[in-house]
Amino acid sequence: MITIGIKDIIDILLVATLLSYIYHLMKRSSAANIFTGIIVFIIAWIVVSQIFNMRLLGTIFDKLVSMGMIALVIVFQEEIRRFFSSIGTRSGRFKFLGRRNKHNSNHQDIMPIVLACKKMSHDKVGALIIIEHSVGLREYISSGEEIDAKVNNSLIQNIFFKNSPLHDGAMIIRGKRIVAAGCILPVSHNADIPKSLGLRHRAALGISQKSDALAIIVSEETGSISVAENGKFQLNLLPDELETLLTTN
Repeated sequence: MITIGIKDIIDILLVATLLSYIYHLMKRSSAANIFTGIIVFIIAWIVVSQIFNMRLLGTIFDKLVSMGMIALVIVFQEEIRRFFSSIGTRSGRFKFLGRRNKHNSNHQDIMPIVLACKKMSHDKVGALIIIEHSVGLREYISSGEEIDAKVNNSLIQNIFFKNSPLHDGAMIIRGKRIVAAGCILPVSHNADIPKSLGLRHRAALGISQKSDALAIIVSEETGSISVAENGKFQLNLLPDELETLLTTN
């Protein structure tokens, strides 16, 4: 007779939560179907090996599982990295909470960004601004030109001016400082991204999938303002909506 205790119920809930969390991470990179296939395979392996005790088929499944672990690390290396980065971000959030709130609650710190985006939106000047949070962006900062200047409305507009040599890359802001511009970011290959969105939007989504940074995009074609955070877009924002988002983020 099978008895299920409170420990078993907690165990099942934890496994279900973990699988759900991993599924949502995979979904951001269009790997959800592969992950579903893996779950189905694991269930079949358990049924064959543990329930029906089919030795031959069970042995084949055992070999596939042992070899498949290495293959999974190779195939899902980006998702695995994001998984542990997400865990590290959440566990370290309390450590950085005071610093982040201090920066984001200061209205004077965000207004130059909002005003610059409003003007660039009106003039249809393309821009990509990344606001660093608790996950460091050192590798992306080093790909551009390091600046280390105070966040300034005019400076932001000058950097993204169409004839500027840095206008095609991303600007990275840390706290109250512009630390770099012209930075190269990872591009998201998510198949769910609308075809109307260009390379800036894909780069913004890519960095939001790899870190907890907030990415602001100004479209060169339409002048629309969008934000990417946690692997999701908020499209066609008004300047007031952007200000509210930056204030509360």
